Amino acid sequence: MRLQLIRMGSGFVTLALFAGAPAMAIDAGTLAPSATDAMAQAASPQAIAEYRRKLGEYQEARAAFEEEAGAYWSSISEKRKVRNAKRRERQTIALDDYVLTQPPVYSGPKRPVNPEPEEEKPPRERKPIPVVADFLKAAADHFQFVPQRPAGEVDFKRAYARYALAAGLTREQAVRVYSFETGGTGNHDMQSGLSASRPGSRAISTAIGYNQLLTTNSVELLAEEGHEFIRELTARAANLSGAPRKAMDHKLAVLKKMVAFTRTVPDTWSEHEKLANTPQGWAVHAMVLDIDVGPMLQTHKLLTSVIFARAKGYNRPLSAAELEMMNLTGDGTGLDMVTMPQAMREQVPTSNFFQRGGYERNPVAIRHNTVAKLLSVTDERMDFNSAKPGAKELAAAF
Repeated sequence: MRLQLIRMGSGFVTLALFAGAPAMAIDAGTLAPSATDAMAQAASPQAIAEYRRKLGEYQEARAAFEEEAGAYWSSISEKRKVRNAKRRERQTIALDDYVLTQPPVYSGPKRPVNPEPEEEKPPRERKPIPVVADFLKAAADHFQFVPQRPAGEVDFKRAYARYALAAGLTREQAVRVYSFETGGTGNHDMQSGLSASRPGSRAISTAIGYNQLLTTNSVELLAEEGHEFIRELTARAANLSGAPRKAMDHKLAVLKKMVAFTRTVPDTWSEHEKLANTPQGWAVHAMVLDIDVGPMLQTHKLLTSVIFARAKGYNRPLSAAELEMMNLTGDGTGLDMVTMPQAMREQVPTSNFFQRGGYERNPVAIRHNTVAKLLSVTDERMDFNSAKPGAKELAAAF
């Protein structure tokens, strides 16, 4: 989800671009190599001179834009440092601690097409993204463990609802975030980008489940909250006997090994990410699918943000949209938006909470370009998806 809206937006753009692609591909494909070479060789001195003139204009315009954009994004970074320092000193953050103008948009000429032949670049190699089958295989290979899957999806939802309520999440927070992250229909093993209704679809990240946990989320949560998970399963095991007790004892033994593995590195996102990209890290991620541990991971993905806000002195209950902002952008950045008065939300551009590259790849943040607009569209999407069957079933589980 983080990408749910983002994925929908970029998916629409991709579809629109593809609409004109077949004819172009056929026209190019009908030309034999000799014909293509002839066209390249036939470029006249006048055409080459015109190309170079236009290229110079483009490069000049682009350089001017990059200078303007560079200054803008530098000011975004500097303002962020000022806010962070103020927050550490518990000083009030004011409107002028944000950049209040929107990012510059390039409006100059397009890069011209070179009439002379150019050396073709090899296609960029795409690193494969592991999927559920890979996580399950890794769990079996490295921990001799198979996650206990639910007999039916409603069983997983009930387990999640029970644990989430006991831990301190509200029904509204859990259901609306689920609605946003999964589109209101996702199962416990839903992976970002994959859909049974879209044959040939591909995973776009390792995010899985109701709150779309990445492999790094799973590793980090086990490292930080594993003691709580072990305590909870130990208590459950005490009430079991026979085969169920034996299965729970094995699960506990595996969980302890996984927690120990996640704590072999310093407690930082970058170090956890390194572990998450190993087969053992994939095995840890398989726990998201387990009916006992999965609901704990899903819950704590959100609960850590609630606890973070309280620790920073923000005691008002987080709305689902505010919680989603923290879920998507990280607790520190999200809290920056959440603690902002409504009048400031109307004025502060979303660009203040992004790095340049991330912002320019995010059509949702660009279209809904103030904090108020971004929160509003998040609420609207939650409203719409909450009426879908999966969301209704989860709401009933509470």
